[in-house]
Amino acid sequence: MLPQEIIRKKKDGLALSDSEIQYYIEGISNGSVSESHIAAFCMAVMFKGMSTEETFSLTDHMVKSGDKLNWNDLNGPVVDKHSTGGVGDKVSIMLAPIVASCGIYTPMISGRGLGHTGGTLDKLESIPGYNTTPDNLLFRRIVKNVGCAIIGQTSSLAPADKVIYGVRDVTATVESIPLITASILSKKLAAGLDGLVMDIKTGNGAFADNFDFARNMGNCIIEVAKQFGMNTSAIITDMNQPLGGTVGNTLEIIEVIDYLKCVRQEPRLHEVVLTLAAEMLAVAGLVDSTDDGFQKAKEILGSGKAAETFEKMVSELGGPNNILQNTDSHFKSASVVKPILAHQSGFISQINTRAVGLAVVELGGGRKKTSDSIDHSVGLTSVLRLGEKVKAGQPLAIVHAQNEDQANIAINMVNDAYTILDISPSNNQTIIKLLK
Repeated sequence: MLPQEIIRKKKDGLALSDSEIQYYIEGISNGSVSESHIAAFCMAVMFKGMSTEETFSLTDHMVKSGDKLNWNDLNGPVVDKHSTGGVGDKVSIMLAPIVASCGIYTPMISGRGLGHTGGTLDKLESIPGYNTTPDNLLFRRIVKNVGCAIIGQTSSLAPADKVIYGVRDVTATVESIPLITASILSKKLAAGLDGLVMDIKTGNGAFADNFDFARNMGNCIIEVAKQFGMNTSAIITDMNQPLGGTVGNTLEIIEVIDYLKCVRQEPRLHEVVLTLAAEMLAVAGLVDSTDDGFQKAKEILGSGKAAETFEKMVSELGGPNNILQNTDSHFKSASVVKPILAHQSGFISQINTRAVGLAVVELGGGRKKTSDSIDHSVGLTSVLRLGEKVKAGQPLAIVHAQNEDQANIAINMVNDAYTILDISPSNNQTIIKLLK
């Protein structure tokens, strides 16, 4: 069996057998399938798609490429959440300590940034000392003692996906439903979950830039997950504007801490976090209804318990043991901080959210190729939302950059991304649809 023949078959739109998919995934591990083979395979799948059976097989063999955890020693449900990615999406880092404080065990295996979207791991790695790749024993101990741990793919958990994921990021093959499904579920199944709640982003800042794509993705993930016996639901949420007031790794972590301390809670972000928490509690069977779950999550957040859980998780994974105190002192700041001034007065009627994300990539806050390192300090703060009224010369956002040239490039990109008109736009619905 030859890798190029498997690629050719998929390029011609033919279905791959389980043995062919097995050969392809095993070849990633043993070196017989190269990075160029992976790129070509992903592009073929991008254009020709995969059946549910093929997607199940791809997911299954990606899981089998490494170890699979089990949590039989825990005395509660093991449920996780995953987002398909967006700009300013720091929900996972807020959500995990909230639901852990409510009684859910959350072993969260997350990924890095893809294209214009920020990655949960990249954000967490801006915390000094935070270890995103602990061994399985440490990972298990933290989940058991703290209730949650957010880490990346270790060498033993779905290692084939880790390789494919990196190639997809730099070959414009991110927006493929079968590849997205297999990538997400291989990590989640390897983590040994009882249940999963998906946050499917849709809009101009999401990979699913229209509702039909988002719904099809959600249904595919649910269908494949249920074949593995994992209870899964999906919530489609809006990504026609950045989520929260910050975009960029360190800046988003600071917003997470402020959120958990109830210092600063941007309304759209707050709604998404609590809605997902409520659904996770319902999937876990810890509440009678999502309304009860929403209220329980809100009370836990307001009590300060979620902030304490976050601080304990960070400390257990090698970060500061007092990250809630003097938060700014734990992080490096960018050298240049400048406002992005509106060119005209009116209402913010449209935001090219993808362009905002790409502006942060240009600053060095994301990757253009897999080998790129990330500058965690750069990004945007005080990002204005759709519908807000602005005057000419008022900041649309604040750019954090390492030099004036980078800052000016980002300023131009963000200004071009904002459309300001005399008429206020209709409100965007943040929570669009629940899929089960």
